[in-house]
Amino acid sequence: MAPIQPPAPPRRGRPFVAVAGGLLCALLTVGVVMPILTAAAWFGRRFSGREAWWWVPLVSAAAAVPAVPALTLLTDASVLASLMGGVAVAAGLTAPALVARRLLLPDRPRLSGRTMVGRVALYGTLAAVTAFALAGVALNAGVAYEPPWFNAEQVAGTYSDGKGGTLTLTPDGTAVATRIDTFDYAVDSFDPLVRACTGAGTWSSSPAQGPYSQQVDVSIDACPVAIDSWGLYGTHESPKMFVFVGDPDNWELYTLRRV
Repeated sequence: MAPIQPPAPPRRGRPFVAVAGGLLCALLTVGVVMPILTAAAWFGRRFSGREAWWWVPLVSAAAAVPAVPALTLLTDASVLASLMGGVAVAAGLTAPALVARRLLLPDRPRLSGRTMVGRVALYGTLAAVTAFALAGVALNAGVAYEPPWFNAEQVAGTYSDGKGGTLTLTPDGTAVATRIDTFDYAVDSFDPLVRACTGAGTWSSSPAQGPYSQQVDVSIDACPVAIDSWGLYGTHESPKMFVFVGDPDNWELYTLRRV
């Protein structure tokens, strides 16, 4: 006899999720899709004398341009990965805008506002999912950034955190830190206590199994908290070192860039 399964708990959150999703779709339709259509129509009349569908992807791409530097600055992603994110944003804007334009053409039967918003939201969601799926396939296929292999000579130099802290690694293995942040944690908290580190010590590069696991080991006796292992990425001309900070479910990066 098959075991009796306990009844599933009631899902009280569904109405709230549905309402929130509907409001989000409505806001995106009114605040993003419709302005894109208005701008595309204006550019069409202004530069080609008539409205044309191909102005919609052009305006959508222009609207997605700010996403590229934003992704680079906020996530420290590579330029290629940020460009792919920008393409995904442009595709996610273009599809619902084209659908809305088709629904609003004079020869189309009149639709209710609810039906129009629903169709725009549906096609927009499908476009966004497809674009990000293609971006994920490209990333897994190795199209995007992969850290180069670094030797000790390529790692040596002076690194800055951009707010007054520096770490100098000399070719002979000496490390000199000046107000580099270190992070201490309480037993029951992931909120780090930040302390400045100033002093001299040693450094070395650790053997790695792959480019993403390359590390630099730094030992500064005067530091109040150990700063042992730093990850490596960037390029040979502009390497960067980083450590993960905070909650393991929501890491932040403390990054040093060679100056």
